[in-house]
Amino acid sequence: MTYCLAIRTDNGFLVASDSRTSAGVDDVSVYSKMHELPTSDDRCMVLLSAGNLATTQAVTSRIQRDLDDSEAETSINRLDHLEDVAEYIGAISTRVQRGPEGATQADFRPKATFILAGQIGQESHNLYLIYPEGNYIRVSEEKPFLQAGETKYGKPILDRIVESGMSLEMAARCALVSLDSSMRSNLSVGPPVELAFYQADSHRLDPRLRFEEDDPFWRRMQDAWSRNLRQAFMDLPRFDWE
Repeated sequence: MTYCLAIRTDNGFLVASDSRTSAGVDDVSVYSKMHELPTSDDRCMVLLSAGNLATTQAVTSRIQRDLDDSEAETSINRLDHLEDVAEYIGAISTRVQRGPEGATQADFRPKATFILAGQIGQESHNLYLIYPEGNYIRVSEEKPFLQAGETKYGKPILDRIVESGMSLEMAARCALVSLDSSMRSNLSVGPPVELAFYQADSHRLDPRLRFEEDDPFWRRMQDAWSRNLRQAFMDLPRFDWE
């Protein structure tokens, strides 16, 4: 399992993910879950993935083949709306998940969930959560973030802090704290941590960062959050008899 999240603000969006892939306690690998899709200059798209690694790789490979095929009916560069791209990726995902001929549900578990973040032309930047069944939802104004994978441990900080008017840097700090909370409670989520910023109308991710477990900034972030969280707990109101 993994943990990915995306935050939409008035000024752009922020995407973040861990990089741990586990097929059991004795089979842990590192794969990037953040896929910057190759697009034309008038658009920018990034795909976050959680779930079956083979499905993820097959989906991203199919996207690339359609881009390379001049006779392909559809590709991410031929669609004029981000919602159409979400529908296109959902359709690819469901085809991949049907699996090879002869596979049964018992020996084939291909489900994957995706978060699509991007902007096409002057259309507003947006986020879409694409379910394993191929359907999708757009991020809401009331809750301007989406999660995929091991979502429960990192959700409380997002619910309390995230709002559309915050800066991308504030959103990034919130995302890192959310990832740290997930890592502390679930061994299937782990470093390296990837983080990418998108400024509205720029049509490019900048910067895109990667933090290893021993990265000094990542360590300072973890230590500061733990220290301040303990202090906040100590400052809670006392009972009358204390």
